[in-house]
Parts: sequence; C-alpha cells; structure tokens
Amino acid sequence: MVIEYFLELAGYLIDVLPFLAIGLLLSGLIHEFVSTEWVERHLGGGGIRPLLYCVFAGTVIPLCCLGALPVALSLHRKGARLGSVLAFLVATPATSITALLVSYALLGIGFTAYLYLAVILMGLAMGLVANATKLSARISPQDELVARDPVCGMSVEVEKASQTECRGEVFYFCCAHCRRAFEEKPDDYIGTSARNVGHRVKHALRYAFVDMVRDIGPWLLLGVALAALVVVIPPVGEFVGAYLGAGLGYLFSLGFSIIVYICSTGSVPLVDAFIAQGMNVGAGMVILLVGPITSWATILVLRKEFGGRILATYLAVVSAMAVLLGYVFSLL
Repeated sequence: MVIEYFLELAGYLIDVLPFLAIGLLLSGLIHEFVSTEWVERHLGGGGIRPLLYCVFAGTVIPLCCLGALPVALSLHRKGARLGSVLAFLVATPATSITALLVSYALLGIGFTAYLYLAVILMGLAMGLVANATKLSARISPQDELVARDPVCGMSVEVEKASQTECRGEVFYFCCAHCRRAFEEKPDDYIGTSARNVGHRVKHALRYAFVDMVRDIGPWLLLGVALAALVVVIPPVGEFVGAYLGAGLGYLFSLGFSIIVYICSTGSVPLVDAFIAQGMNVGAGMVILLVGPITSWATILVLRKEFGGRILATYLAVVSAMAVLLGYVFSLL
C-alpha cells in the first residue's frame, strides 16, 4: 500500500508539474506586465463582460486546477473582482484542448459540445452569484501596503522594500540596484514610464517561482498528497455500475468528484468506463464538471486566501449547477 501510494503521488506530480510551471510563469508575467489599471478596466467592473472575458479565456488556456490557481490569485491581487476570479477558476481547469479531443474520441461530439457549453454556463453562474451577493475576499497585509518601483515597475511590499526620499516623497524599490539607479538620476524615473524589460522579466520569474511557490506551494502539495491517498482506496467502478445507475448516481458522482482530484483530460476515460459499467450519463457529466475544479488544492487555497464563506459559496454553486446540467443532459 505504501509503495502504491508513492507511485500514485509521483504520477500526480509528473502530470501536474508542467501545467503548474506554466501557471506560475503566467502569474509572474501578469504580476509584472499587466497593469493594475488594465485589470480594473476589463475585469474589475460589474456586469457580464468581465465574466465573459474570464470564462472564455479560461476555456482556452491549457491549465489544470493547480496551474490556474496562481494565475487567478495574481488577477485578484491586480484588482479583478471576485466574480471574475472564481469564474476563471471554474472554466480553466474544467476543459482544455486535450480534454475535448479525448472526450470526442471516447464519448462523441454531442457529449463534448455539451460539456464545453456546460463549463461556460457554470463559470458565468459562479461569477454572477459572487458579484450579486457582494462577497468580500480577505485582503492580506501585503495587498494593503504595496508600492511600485519607479525604476523597473515591479510591485513591492512597502514593509520589506528598500526606500529613499526624494523631493519630499518616499520611493520604494525591489532591490539595491534599482535604488542606486534612481538615486543617480532621479529625473529619469520621476513622472516617466521608463522600464528595464530585462530587469522586469527577472522579477517576474522571481515572483512566479519564489514568491508564489512560498505562498501556495505547501497547500498545493498537501492537496496532491490527499488526492494520492484517496486514489489507493480499492476501485469503486463495479459498485457504481451495480447500485448507482439511476438517481443516486448523481450524489455519488458529486461526492466522488469533490473528494478525488481528477484533471479534465484524465477524467474522460474514467467517465467512459463508469458509463460502460452502467452509470447514468448525466452522473458521468457531473464527474467531468466537478472533478477538475474541486481538488483539495483548490479547496485549501480558496479557504486560505478568501475565507470559509467564499469557499462554501463556490462549492454550493458548482455542485448545484453540475447536478442540474448533468440531469438536463440525461434527458437529451
């Protein structure tokens, strides 16, 4: 059992680390090169347009839930509204080009088209509920006291940053190099948008693979470890086929999907096997909709970053929409 567990854990890490690396890199680039003003203009307002941006972007970006988490957190810290962030977290891991192709190969074009439409509807519903109920996310101290380095443009924490005073104003810097450059020629940076691109890339990488890893890395590892632990439990496929082919299959699929992390691509063969053993097709759709977006990593990070109320709302909306959409699919 122990050997099997570590083999499963290694398999999870091999599967998710490339996507996680992509997500971290995107988070670093967003942090450095996407301006706060742009985020507030496109993703920070009310209405349906910011949600549509996030949902459709999420269905295109090839990231699993672990890769989507740092990107979503970066968007939130840049000023995106909570509804847009949660809509992105729903849409991004639930579908991908590979998942859609595998779904088409195993389950057919009708199943695949409905899955894609259902993900879009779930993301929009999640965003609308979050914005309509005016849920407020926790704001960490680092989000409250942030300044921009006038030399490289990096966002820096005021309490930890190097600083200097010039013309009665305090300026903050990411490193001693930026501070020296500013002190030598302050007129080059005050009131201008001069930026050292190479320097900003370096700090984007540092933010992605040092700061973000430090912030959410332990929670991600814990989530993967829990998922691997659940996987080594004896398979339940025969039980599903024998006892949960009707309405109870929805409840099983919902609970199974929340407990066990299944990426969007990997869940397709599992659902195909369950349906072949007698599972209701609507219950199979629930697994595809819920499994990729309710991993332990997502649950733990949402709880840490946004609080229990927002996590409960996230799970409630995802569960209700998945069961409803799955049931509708079974009637088609």
